[in-house]
Order: sequence, then structure tokens, then C-alpha cells
Amino acid sequence: MNAPNFTGGTVWTGDNLPVMRGMNSACVDLIYLDPPFNSNRTYEAPIGSKAAGAAFKDAWTPDDVDVHEHGELADRNPAACAVIEAARRAFGKGMQSYLIFMAVRLTEMHRVLRDTGSIYLHCDPTASHYLKLLMDGIFGHENFLNEVIWHYTGGGRSKRYFSRKHDIILLYTKGKTWTFNVDAVRVPYKDTSGYAKSGIVAKSGKRYTPHPDGTPVDSVWDIPIINPMAKERTGYPTQKPLALLERIIKASSHESDLVFDPFCGCATTLVAADRLRREWAGVDLSPLAIKLVDERIAKDRGLWGGVTALTEPPRRTDLGDPPNYRTHRHRLYGEQEGICTGCDTHFPFRVMEVDYVLPRSKGGTDHPDNLQLLCSGCNRSKGAAPGPNGGLCRTKPTHTATNEQAIFRDGASDI
Repeated sequence: MNAPNFTGGTVWTGDNLPVMRGMNSACVDLIYLDPPFNSNRTYEAPIGSKAAGAAFKDAWTPDDVDVHEHGELADRNPAACAVIEAARRAFGKGMQSYLIFMAVRLTEMHRVLRDTGSIYLHCDPTASHYLKLLMDGIFGHENFLNEVIWHYTGGGRSKRYFSRKHDIILLYTKGKTWTFNVDAVRVPYKDTSGYAKSGIVAKSGKRYTPHPDGTPVDSVWDIPIINPMAKERTGYPTQKPLALLERIIKASSHESDLVFDPFCGCATTLVAADRLRREWAGVDLSPLAIKLVDERIAKDRGLWGGVTALTEPPRRTDLGDPPNYRTHRHRLYGEQEGICTGCDTHFPFRVMEVDYVLPRSKGGTDHPDNLQLLCSGCNRSKGAAPGPNGGLCRTKPTHTATNEQAIFRDGASDI
């Protein structure tokens, strides 16, 4: 278990991937994320609202994914690659691109989560089935706990199909033990419950009396969406109610635990965590998130409000100080048996060069697991690209290729 290499109350502006790559492993107790849903819609906050100016287009193409992420996934998680390829065949390249974007980030979330931690992934039926498979591949199907249905009302009603009035929240754990505070999230008994009528007598004659705080909540949550006139409403396009986040944080963390939201948007998770006396940190692509979290926390705390606003990712302190990466040349030559990882060709030692699997510009480090040996030709033209028929695989570089231009998209946040 590592200590965080950043202070609680920190919010970063920018792409969340390099931020997470800079965080120490196993330093976060609870992760909640409400990422883009691949809804193929454009969201905008109304003029005059606190969140005015917040907007994002939730649609995906291959151009929205950094080319390095293809090869990284193929190396780190073949199971995730298989899920993404299946989604491409069933749904198309837009879903493939979206899932690549999600998979590399979920892989980092798995790394930064403590062994006793939990993660809640908020989504809707657009991609929930693909994301469930992705989470099985990254966190392990044996660590799946719940598919929570958040049911709400409001808005229009369809006359052509059942009205779509729910989101899905996938709950996974990191390990075999985890925090779950069942008594913190009890709800009142229904009027028809025997417990509501002073208790139940079993066939054995034993009497079961009602718990004073009600019954444990089940996996269907009836929590209203935010009323247009509610004080907590900011106008953020996809803002979620505080009651929803408070239930999650109460159930799966203790006071002083660290709660992390990599798509923090208008900061609902951070506000809920702060009110419940948890440490917290978040990331969002828009600078507006800093303004909103600052205003919302300051409103609660008064003079004690405010956040630590950063743009540069943290630097890991849990890896030690490795030697210069070039000193691994002989070791790698032996391990790879003189074969270049780019073109699968044997070369003499003198033409082999040490290179990063994940470039330093993308958060790669000098540590041994991020190093490879390439021939001089491959090192000048390395890259990863979609495989045959648009599939996902690590590819052999061509000696005439030019350096790729990385395209990042962190999407906008959904809270």
C-alpha cells in the first residue's frame, strides 16, 4: 500500500491519462467515474447557468485515439483487445475507438486502486455490455460485485418503446477483501414489509425485529434526477445528484479514505466526498471544473474552501530512481535473444537500440518493464496502428514510416 504522491483536494486540468500514469500505484481507496457514454450526442450547458460554456461532443472516430494506445493495450491486456475487436465487428469503428480510449484509462485505474478498493463505472445501455466485458478483462470477472440500476423519472415518454429511464453503474473490486458499509446505506422499509409492522416471526418461532435504520439497499436505486430549481444544480449538461454519489461513497469508503474521480466535471463526487470527510482528487479536461469545484467547496467550507489546481501530472515516488535506460541494452539483448521486437528479425548487438514501449511524452518511464530492444531501422520508424481489417494489434514498423502525431481526447465529464 503506497501513500499518494499528491495532496488531497487536488484537481488537475487536462487529459486524465498522463495524470493517472503519474500517480503512485495502490494509493486510491475508491474510484467513481462517469465518462463519456458514446451517445453520439452533443451536450451544452445553458447560457446563464453556473456551468455556462461547458460543452462536449460525445461521438468517436479512430482519429480520437492516440496511436500509441493500440500497441500498449495489445502488450498489457490481450483480453481487453479481444473485447474491443468484437465490438468493432458488431458495432463499428466508433465503438472500437471509444473502448480503446476507455481501456487504457481503466488499466491505469486498476493500477492506482488499493487492493481493498472499489471502482464504480457509470454508463448507460449504449455501451454498458461492452464495458462490462472490458471490466471483466481488466479487473477480473471474479471481482464483479454488482450491476446497479439507477432508476429515475422525468422528461418525455416514448410511444414506440418502453421509456428509457435508467443508467447502469458497474461495481468491481480490486481484490478479495473490500470496504462495504451496509449499515450506512440502509433505506426505510416499505409499508408492505413485515418488518415495517414491528417484525417477522419465522417458522422456528424466532422473531426478527426491524433494524432502526431500515433495510439494506438493493441493486435498484430510485433516486430522483436533479430538479431544475434545486440549489445543487449548476447547469452542467450531465450533472448527477449528490444523493447518488453520497450513497456510493458511504457504502465503499471510510472517513479519511481517498476518493478519486478522473472525469470530475462539475465536481459532484468531490463535493460529496468533502461533505463526508473523505480525501479527494479529480481530473477534468475543462478548466471550468476548477471553477465549479472551487465555488461548490467554498460554499460548504467558507474560508476553508478552495482546491489545489494543477495542470502538470504528478511524478511517481514509488518506483525508486532507476539507472539510465541505455544500461539495459545487454540484458534486453539476452532476453529477446537478439530479435528486434519491431520486425521479429535477428540482428547483431551493435545495431540494436534501447527504446521505450510507452514514450516518455505519454508518461513512460525508464523502468525495465517499459523498455524494449529495436533494430536501428525500427527505432526510427516505430509505431502502432490498427491491424488487418481495422482490428487492434501491435504491428511491425515499416522503415519508411514517419513519426505519428498523437491525438489525445479525454472527452468531457459526465457529472
